[in-house]
Amino acid sequence: MAGHSQFKNIMYRKGAQDARRAKQFTKLIREITVAAREGAADPDANPGLRTAIAAARAANMPRDTVERAVKRGAGDLGGEAWEEVRYEGYGPGGAALIVDTLTDNRNRTASNMRSAFTKFGGNLGETNSVSFLFNRVGVVQFDAEVASDDEMLEAAVEAGALDCQSLDDGHEITCEPEDLHQVARALEEKFADPRSAALVWRPQTNVPIGDDHAETLFKLIEALEDDDDVQSVSSNFEVSDAVMSRLSA
Repeated sequence: MAGHSQFKNIMYRKGAQDARRAKQFTKLIREITVAAREGAADPDANPGLRTAIAAARAANMPRDTVERAVKRGAGDLGGEAWEEVRYEGYGPGGAALIVDTLTDNRNRTASNMRSAFTKFGGNLGETNSVSFLFNRVGVVQFDAEVASDDEMLEAAVEAGALDCQSLDDGHEITCEPEDLHQVARALEEKFADPRSAALVWRPQTNVPIGDDHAETLFKLIEALEDDDDVQSVSSNFEVSDAVMSRLSA
């Protein structure tokens, strides 16, 4: 089992569902606010904002909450000045980690990142110290029932996507970063709102992590994700089914 998306399914992750939902909303609101601030407040004229709103819809965020976030980003409601900061480093066992944050206080966020990496045996590096091990791609996801495998593949090709993979739990369409808005919009018009549409870091190769490092690595990722300033954590780890079974027990 490789990568960060599978990590989300580990059953021992702490926190009640409502608390996780509130934290997710906080992160999405920041993303919408920053997108509206850096571009137009009209989603049709701002691909980044449209992508952020699509993610909020997929998380069932109330419409008025989305609208307030857009207005705040446009300067109509005031509020904090958020900026995007990326942190990179290595976790236990040599797994590369990319942490994307939105923060109104660089010093606080940097301190929290250093503390988490140090506590769980990682090493925080300089910018671009591990990002060369990943590809930046756009990913659009749909539930399996919205279309057949052939229908989704045909639509993805027509939309200009690079790849389309259909599994039991849904369809995943990959595209160039600059084409994310175009591809997501074309597929949305054909199949309604996607489950998610976002830019992600995809590892070029995966690093096997043994039983002696896996649990600590997962605790590091969990600690990073729990930070309010963190938007996403990407990694190139790979662990065996046996290790996953033990940690999920």
